Amino acid sequence: MIIAITAFRLPEPISPDEARRIFLGTAPTYQGVPGLFKKYYVLSEDGLTAGGVYLWNSRAEAEALYTEAWRTFVREKYGIEPVVTYFDSPVTVDNVAQRIVADER
Repeated sequence: MIIAITAFRLPEPISPDEARRIFLGTAPTYQGVPGLFKKYYVLSEDGLTAGGVYLWNSRAEAEALYTEAWRTFVREKYGIEPVVTYFDSPVTVDNVAQRIVADER
């Protein structure tokens, strides 16, 4: 599994309520994306950095989302270039489902 973290500095801070409204507006676009298990929207405490934490099946599936069209969407919506950082995630702990999941290698 792969974790991708996206982050972008906003030109001015937004409130948690404003972030929630914006995030709810874009959330449906991530439903049904091949290989995407979960996405967590994030906002820094000072409201100046927003982004997401994504759990993917594979890097190839993650990279299929972060296209130039996606980058353009983020630039137009938030006015800033997003940064994407990838991490290998060989094991996850899911306390809701009460299970540990290991990457199949």
